[in-house]
Parts: sequence; C-alpha cells; structure tokens
Amino acid sequence: MNSDLRSTGLNCVFVLQLIAVMTLTAIRAISEPSSDLRVQAPAVRPQMFFACCDDIAATRALFADGSVIASLRRLNAGVAIATDDLSAARAQIVRRLNDASIPVVASLVVPGEQGYYLNSGNAPQAAARFTEFEQWTARYQLHWSAVGLDIEPDIRLFGDLQHHRMRLTWLFLVRYFEFAKMHQAREAYDKLIRRIQSQGYVVETYQLPLIVAERKAHLTLLERLLGIVDVRGNQEVVMIYTSFNKAIGSAMIWTLGPDAQSIAIGITNDGEYALNWNQFSRDLIVAAHFSSTVGVFNLEGSVQRNYLSRLETMNWDQSVSITSASLAKAHRLRMLVVILLWVGEFAPCLILILVLSLVWVALRIRLRRKRDGMPSKRVQDHIRP
Repeated sequence: MNSDLRSTGLNCVFVLQLIAVMTLTAIRAISEPSSDLRVQAPAVRPQMFFACCDDIAATRALFADGSVIASLRRLNAGVAIATDDLSAARAQIVRRLNDASIPVVASLVVPGEQGYYLNSGNAPQAAARFTEFEQWTARYQLHWSAVGLDIEPDIRLFGDLQHHRMRLTWLFLVRYFEFAKMHQAREAYDKLIRRIQSQGYVVETYQLPLIVAERKAHLTLLERLLGIVDVRGNQEVVMIYTSFNKAIGSAMIWTLGPDAQSIAIGITNDGEYALNWNQFSRDLIVAAHFSSTVGVFNLEGSVQRNYLSRLETMNWDQSVSITSASLAKAHRLRMLVVILLWVGEFAPCLILILVLSLVWVALRIRLRRKRDGMPSKRVQDHIRP
C-alpha cells in the first residue's frame, strides 16, 4: 500500500511539473516579439518630480548654494519631500522651495518604529500622522501641491528577511488568511484619503508594480501577505524602478505603462543599481508616453550624477529603442507573476484537492486489497464444519 501511495504522489508531482513546464513554454511561445521596438518622442514633455530629503543634513548641503533650486526652476520640476520628521529644519527647506515657486509634494510616512511606509498594519498611525502634519504645516505656513501616500510593506520586514526568516514565514502564514484585516485597511485608508481631500489637497498614492498585476487578476494575495493596500486618491503613481532588473530595463515600463496613471522611475543614488544616463533618459522618454508627470527617485542621486544639468539640454524629440529580447523577458515575467499569484491565491484549495485525491486513492487500494484477500462464499461453505 505504501508503495502505491508513493507512486500516486510521484505521479501527482509529475503532473504538476508537466503543467508548469507547459505553461512556461506557452509563455515563451506567445511572448517573443519578432523585432526591436522603436519608441518615438513623447507628444508632450512631462513634468518631473524628484523625491528627496530623507536626510536633513544631506538636504541642507544639497540646497546650500541655490544652484539645485535654480536648475529645478529651469526644468519646471517639483520635489516630493518625505515627512518622517516634522522638524523646523525640514520646514525651512519646504519654505525655501515655496519661496522659489517650486511645486512640493508631501510624502506622508510614519516614524520608523511604526513601519515608515503606510500599510495595513499602521492605518491608525497614518491618520494620526496626518493630524500632526496639518499642525506642522499650519505652524510654519507651508504650501503643498499634493499629499502623497507611500504605500509599501513595513520597512521592518526587510530586516526580518535578512535575519529572522522563520519569523517572517510564520507571519506570512498568519497573514494569508487575514481577509478581514485587508478590507478594514482599505476602508481606513479610503477614509483617510477623503479626509485629506476635504482639506483641499490633491492625493497621490505611490504603489508597487505588483499591485497593478494583482488588481488586474482580481486577486489579493500580495495585499494580504505584504500589507500593501489597494487604494487610490486623485492620482496613482506606479514605481517602476528598472534599476533592479537592467536586463529588462525600459521594456518593463512599456509593458506596465498602459495600466498606470503616472509613473516613477529610478533609481539614481545607489552604486551598482544606479541608472546610467542612457538608461535614465530612455526610461524618461518611455514613461512620458504614458504619463504627463514622471517621478524620479531621487534628487540626491540625480545631482550627484549631474543629471539635472543634462536634463536642461536633453533632446526630448529623440526616439529610443527597446530590444525584442527585453520585451520578451518583460512579457514573460509579467505572465509568470500572474500565474504565481493565482497558484498562491488558491494554494489551500490545490493542497486540499491533492490530499483528498491521495486519501481517495488510499481508500480504494485498501478496499480492493481487503476484497481480494477475503475468501469466496463457496470456499467458506467448504471449510465450514
């Protein structure tokens, strides 16, 4: 019986592997463009917003001589400033940008011990943070073009990923079934967005590309596991940072762009991941096809790499090329993500079906063996005394 069960289990595994191989083969077959794509110049030059100011000391140095502010004015660019500390020093920087008529977006975040980014685990803290933000804004008479909600996983999860993986695994198992918490978080952030809008602010939401794929598939797996919340304000900005997969590059922007209201590109400030000028300018032109406003992460890296001055003389009428190989990789990656999301979403059902199938096979084998081992009625009559 054990050998039969083992054989049945191996057959099930083989079937699952065969399905996976056939799926990946199908993805490769239908996603292979025949030629490179030539992306023409955007019809309208986009307005750029540069994220900045995580570190106050570095920010003061950034704006010390006024050249960066002058360059931002010539580019008609804005700045998105994180509000992780509501200090007088940060307010002074905002006032200086206000005085120079540079649009400033307040990127609402909470203190690091509360998770920094906004997510399903800190909705009450986010609401309290906006109250503090309003008081700080009134105290220093600051002006904002919009308020942004940076919706990402709790920053402490990244530490657990490196040092406490077993704890993180248990956390994901618990979160897998937290459907009620997900709906409560959506309601809480919808309420917060309406409250911010009632104060006269335009609300932007910054989202990971994964939420776009999950939304189109009508799933909520990542929303539950990672704590990201699928809500929208006046404008949704999808953070498509090609620096983390340069083999795909701008092809990912071209693939995800049609589903994005606005796009943020990056990154420019981290050694091995930083975009070079060719990659950066290509991403800008491709993103401009889908978005009249393009975010850039971040200002510090762009200044360090002299990108602001190059942007002032950049030829926006040029076309750029995306290779067929990178387009194929982008399409395959997107479809693979959707397949994994579906498998993950319905994993308990698949496991239950597999277990029930194995139990059914085991019972069938047991009944057959019991029947085969039972003497016939004629034999029983013959041996009866």
